[in-house]
Amino acid sequence: MLLQFLAASGVLAVLTVVPGPDMAVVTKRAVESSWQDGLRTVGGITIGLLLWGLLTVIGLAAIVAASATVYTVVKLAGAAYLIFLGAQALLHSRRARPVAVVAAVRSPAGNPWRTGLVSNLFNPKIAVFYTGLLPTLAPSGLSAHLGMMLLVLVHAVLTLGWLGGYVMLLAKARAFFEKLVVRRAMDRVTGVVLIGFGVKVAASQP
Repeated sequence: MLLQFLAASGVLAVLTVVPGPDMAVVTKRAVESSWQDGLRTVGGITIGLLLWGLLTVIGLAAIVAASATVYTVVKLAGAAYLIFLGAQALLHSRRARPVAVVAAVRSPAGNPWRTGLVSNLFNPKIAVFYTGLLPTLAPSGLSAHLGMMLLVLVHAVLTLGWLGGYVMLLAKARAFFEKLVVRRAMDRVTGVVLIGFGVKVAASQP
């Protein structure tokens, strides 16, 4: 059972570090606002994973994964939200100002917890991943529900550690990212990436 658990944790670790919408959302928030808001966004994403895990155990995630209509509604809502965030980043790049001005009149760009939570909850691929892959990874020595919940917790911890560490890395290079030309470039790149992920999610199949 231990070897199965370690193997499953390894698979989850690889899936966690692959860049995706969550990393793009965190980058946008941390660069636009602060490392504290970046960490709050990571917290919202992690809560989203835990909620998906709970939905998986009680069977609702399987409905999302199996129903073409529900899957389409969730994926289009998620795609629209990612595209909205991307457009917001592109707009922000046009309005970027020197750090001294930003520090004097910084305006919050929405609740970071909600940003992370919504971006994760409207990602139907999580439902497919949790209902399709997790059961095959769950240690055989545990009940199916207990095994999947254990792996959901592992995935949440890995995500929290990986994205949290990424935010702190961005914070260490804060002076670099506060340069006006760099912030504009980052906003543009992040905006394009988020819109690209939104289009990809909209075009995805169950």
